[in-house]
Amino acid sequence: MIGSHFLMSRSEWPQSSGQRVWDSRGEAMIATSQPEPVVRHEPVSVLEQEQVTLSKADCQWYALQTQSRHEKQVRDRLLAIGIEPLLPVGRQRRQWSDRKVWTTLPLFTGYCFANFALVRSLAVLQTPGVVRIVGTVRPEPIPAEEIAVFQRVSSMNPVMEPCDYLTEGAWVEVIAGPLIGLRGQYVRRTNQQGLVIRSSLLQQAALIHIGCDEVARVQHPS
Repeated sequence: MIGSHFLMSRSEWPQSSGQRVWDSRGEAMIATSQPEPVVRHEPVSVLEQEQVTLSKADCQWYALQTQSRHEKQVRDRLLAIGIEPLLPVGRQRRQWSDRKVWTTLPLFTGYCFANFALVRSLAVLQTPGVVRIVGTVRPEPIPAEEIAVFQRVSSMNPVMEPCDYLTEGAWVEVIAGPLIGLRGQYVRRTNQQGLVIRSSLLQQAALIHIGCDEVARVQHPS
């Protein structure tokens, strides 16, 4: 011991959480280290993760059988869980007890369409009002050309009525109105005429009211 002072070896010096720096004379200095910034990540929901993982190429349109008169509820519930629905509707005149009224009804009674990847089948089937995903052995996608027609019809809310799937008519192309360019079979009935819209998977059809001056005959598609 020298006077009131004493010496310690470097290994005996108090430890510090800071960084130890040595000066030119071999004496220690403590440099305070800066705390590392904390990176906070916002939580990502399961739905968002699925949407990132699944590309549009994984999704296809399928037909869903619904409980009776639950088509609109199923459409709204699918939309609420992030699945794109499609419910083609049209206006139909119905006879009430004292008068006739216009009501909006699905083109295909008991069915709604949805665009999703099959990995989300469980979420679809658990949606209240959904009975099954339509298919013979497994879910079968709807042809893209049929979906395109249904989407165009949905945007115009046309006057329509149920139609037998096997109804035959002359092949025409719509030359005026919101369905211009659409081709299909044109049917004439007593006080009614229009274009037949079909779903091959559902084996259902609807007659969209279109005037004969809005169509032109075309050759039968090969």
